[in-house]
Order: sequence, then C-alpha cells, then structure tokens
Amino acid sequence: MRVGAAVLAAAALASGCAQDASDVRGASGQQPLQAPPARALDAYASKLGAAHAARVAAAKRWKLKKVPLAAPPPPAKKPEIKARKGFEVDGQEHLPPVFTSIPTKEKIVFLTIDDGAEKDPAFLRMMSELKVPYTAFLSDYLVKEDYGYFKEMQDRGVTLNNHTLNHPYLPGLSYAEQKREICGMQDVIEKRYGKRPTLFRPPYGNYNRDTLRAAAACGIEYAPIWNEEVFADHWDYREWDREIHPGDIVLTHFRGEGDWGGTMRDMVRAFLDKVTAEGYAVARLEDYL
Repeated sequence: MRVGAAVLAAAALASGCAQDASDVRGASGQQPLQAPPARALDAYASKLGAAHAARVAAAKRWKLKKVPLAAPPPPAKKPEIKARKGFEVDGQEHLPPVFTSIPTKEKIVFLTIDDGAEKDPAFLRMMSELKVPYTAFLSDYLVKEDYGYFKEMQDRGVTLNNHTLNHPYLPGLSYAEQKREICGMQDVIEKRYGKRPTLFRPPYGNYNRDTLRAAAACGIEYAPIWNEEVFADHWDYREWDREIHPGDIVLTHFRGEGDWGGTMRDMVRAFLDKVTAEGYAVARLEDYL
C-alpha cells in the first residue's frame, strides 16, 4: 500500500501546514491558501487502498500471475494518427487512416476483440473485475444471435465498433457492395446500441481504396488493425523482432474452446500475464483517438 501510505503522509503534512498557515495569517493579516483537511486525504487514501485490494483479489480469483498494471491517465492532447507507412492509398489525406499502433512513449498496449462468435458471461465478469479496458469490432451475422450480450458489454463501458455485416473479403467486392457491408453495420449498431461508430476494422485486415472511401462515406474516421494477435495458447507478431512495443494494438477474437485451445478467460490470462510481466499496462484505444 505504498500509494496509501504516501497519501496519508501528505495528509499529515497538510494538517501541519494548515496550522502554520494560521499562524502566518495572524501575523500578516492576509488570508492564506487552505490545505485540504487531513480527513479528506485520509478518505482518499482509504479509497485507493480499497481499489488496489479489489484488483489484487480479482487477479487471484482469475488466476493471474501478477496484478495488471494501471494505465496512465489519457493524454490531454491526443496524438496525431496517420496511416502506417506502406498502408496508405491514393488520396489518403481524405480517408480514414489504417494504423497498427498509437504514437506514444508510454508502456501501454490496446486490446481489441473481433467478430462476436463466443458470448461467455464469465468473460464479461472477468474483464469488469480486473478493470481491463478493451474495444470490440462486431459483425452482425454473429452478433445477431444475442444482441443482449453485447448490450451488457456496452453497459460495462466497452465501445462497440464496426467489422461489417458478414465479414467478407472486402477488396473482392465493388464499391457499392463494400458500402452496403459497412454502412449496414453502422445502421445495426446505431439501432441496437444507440450510437454510430467512428472506428472500423476491415475483415482479415484487407482493404483497398474503395474500402476506405466507403468507410468514410459511412461516417468512419479511423481504421485500426493490429501489430500482435493473441490466442489462448500463443501469440503472433507482425514485426520482425516478435516483441511488444509502446502503443501496439493487439488483436484477439470472441472465440472459445471450439475454435482454439482454450476459453476467452484463458486468452485473457495469456494476454495479461505477458504484458504485465513486460511492464505494460492496458489502455483504452478510444482515449487516444
């Protein structure tokens, strides 16, 4: 509880300073700045201690090796997001950028989850109890089996974004067909969840200029893809060094034991154990856009 101890020490100091300030006012007749009451800082320290204890208990309950690190506050000034070099298309300055990481020096990564096939209630509880943020990219042909599951996810603070209606290989479609896939999913998310997304992920990470033109016409502002992909039993990497980097976007999927060697909870453990061991916290992607 080093944070709590520090705050309590600050409270004691503040109490002493308040007394000193009173003496100064008596001598000079001027109104000094008032230090926060010691009891307020004490209450704040207790709140921090309780929150940390809850995270420790949750990490133990979900069988993590270590307590996940807390992300730093979001930046007051958002970083400039540009298309990754080599991922641009003609006329890129007017189109949503395709990128695989956020420009930052902070040791943070962003977890994103695609499709919507697996609908595990225990996964929702796990992520809420651990206070781990993530971003969902949904396809209607899978989500429509249980729209309510993703409404509960949204109610827990998760942003629901666009991954097309039917998860096609978009470059193989005409502009009009791509627009139907993207705008159609915009309509579904707005109808079911009340808000049109500004983030879109092309299925398989494949796109062409028509994809981005269609996305822009449907109200999309960003097209994040990924630098790493995590499964229940292994990781895949885009970069040659096979390492995590500050600001990397990590992909996984709503899948379970029928598709890979484990559950969504197993995937979360694999993800959190690795990033925590390497000194990374998980931040919310939308806070940087």
